[in-house]
Amino acid sequence: MKKFVCIDLDGTLLPMDNDYFIKMYLKELAAKMAPYGYDPQELIKTVWAGVYAMFENDGSQTNEELFWKLMNEHYGEARVKKDYRLFDEFYSEDFDAMKKYTDGCDPDAKVLIDGLKKSGCQIVLATSPVFPQVATYTRIRWAGLKPSDFDWITTYENVIHTKPNPLYYQDILEKFQTDGEDAIMVGNDVDEDMSAASLGMDVFLLTDHLINRHDKNIDAYPHGGFKDLMAYLEK
Repeated sequence: MKKFVCIDLDGTLLPMDNDYFIKMYLKELAAKMAPYGYDPQELIKTVWAGVYAMFENDGSQTNEELFWKLMNEHYGEARVKKDYRLFDEFYSEDFDAMKKYTDGCDPDAKVLIDGLKKSGCQIVLATSPVFPQVATYTRIRWAGLKPSDFDWITTYENVIHTKPNPLYYQDILEKFQTDGEDAIMVGNDVDEDMSAASLGMDVFLLTDHLINRHDKNIDAYPHGGFKDLMAYLEK
């Protein structure tokens, strides 16, 4: 069994249709900010621009710094500074209600993580780091898990790359002084999660909520449901 396990959250440990969740969550964020003069469609477009900027992060700043730099450029630093508390309030107080846009909790996720912990594995929650820590921790709890279940959790505050950039995975390996051949990445997104294989990491594609934007042949990767994953990890 691999002793260093990276695992995705959305659509992997937490059942959801990712596109639907993002669409509805951004709609709710826009509704929150509309009374304060933010045009909903413009805000959603700007947030997406910030996300795409994080995808292209050259490693010179954290994803958080890059995102808010773009927001400052679009809305003006003074306005963003004044209204930052409203964005923070959304994630710390309102975001928990977004659970209704997921598919609930899969008990197999907790069985998996508990089993990995008992076997002495180091576990990194390698979730796409475009959310603040508070929103990531909230989604972990939706999955029936705790932030303390993981040795590290990637969020937009603490990383300088994001999926599918292989440097995102390289940064994780370097942080834990681990070689790719000693690690595995588990996720449901063919492009974002399976890119870890380029570093020599083992991979497993969880197909319960598969994302395969380019209709790639998934037979190139070990794949299946939670039971298949558990059997694969025990090899």
